[in-house]
Amino acid sequence: MPADTLLTAVRNYLKLGPTHSCIMEPITKGASGRTIIRLKPEGYPTYIGIHYTLDRKDNANYLPVSQFLKNAGFNVPEVIYDNTGRRVALVEDLGDADLLSMKDEPWEVREPIYRSALEQLDKLFYTRPPKDLEFQPAFDEAMYRWEQNYFYDQLADEYLGMNPAVVDELSEHPALIQMAKDLGASSRNLVHRDFQSQNIIAHDGKAWLIDFQGMRRGRQEYDLASLVYDPYMNHSAEDRQKLLDLWEEVSEEEPIAPILQKCAAQRLMQAMGAFAKIGRQPQQEWYLQHIPTAAAILRDVIAGSNLEEPLLPVLDEIETL
Repeated sequence: MPADTLLTAVRNYLKLGPTHSCIMEPITKGASGRTIIRLKPEGYPTYIGIHYTLDRKDNANYLPVSQFLKNAGFNVPEVIYDNTGRRVALVEDLGDADLLSMKDEPWEVREPIYRSALEQLDKLFYTRPPKDLEFQPAFDEAMYRWEQNYFYDQLADEYLGMNPAVVDELSEHPALIQMAKDLGASSRNLVHRDFQSQNIIAHDGKAWLIDFQGMRRGRQEYDLASLVYDPYMNHSAEDRQKLLDLWEEVSEEEPIAPILQKCAAQRLMQAMGAFAKIGRQPQQEWYLQHIPTAAAILRDVIAGSNLEEPLLPVLDEIETL
């Protein structure tokens, strides 16, 4: 069992006897297909134990990407021990205070963490990885189309039960095809791929990044949109503008509005597809509650654009639930 494997790993690393007390606390949030446990060996610091399978190809990327980010000066937890043969790792425990846990804090409390997170994002734009480091497939036109189809397959078809013929017609709408072409035309820099509140830990007054195994080349605006239009946080329009103003201050650039809008729509479609798929699994219903929130944000993002035609029928269907 993964828990037993992690317990063996921490005992081997610390050279603990078989009777040495070690408390294990499962960390259940997230949907990466990994087993993540907080390990508390008596008399020692706590560790985060990670056991992964290769059912998801990106899981094998965690360790090499972690080493690259650490060497490049990013705020990521240190890998203390790893055994690739058994697919386990022990990493630094940064605590449970992620941005989502700070949702109800005033802006003045959250601002330093957001600033730090955006500084990390800006740094990622200029960081060049080793040539032999392999990432996940880049965000090209085909990848964006895959995300769009994931939205229609998992949400509209499987979860909402919409007419398959209607779903197929909506998914092939020219506005979506053009959006994939526009976004896929550039994939020069690295993106985290899941730059949202659960993957940004507040520690020592700074933002620390986790769950970066899906890193790949793409558009920086995709990560920015993931943070600004995060359904978990459901930022007010005022807070969204504060985040965009903060980004402009950090990066010394104003995001190109049409590109940011398309990245936001694309990311929200991907997130809603994931919520629908994961939320139908046993003991994962927590994700389903975020579908209406994401739908409301997406409706706001696409207002007055040609994306309304292929997306509003699905968003209207969500409102009838």
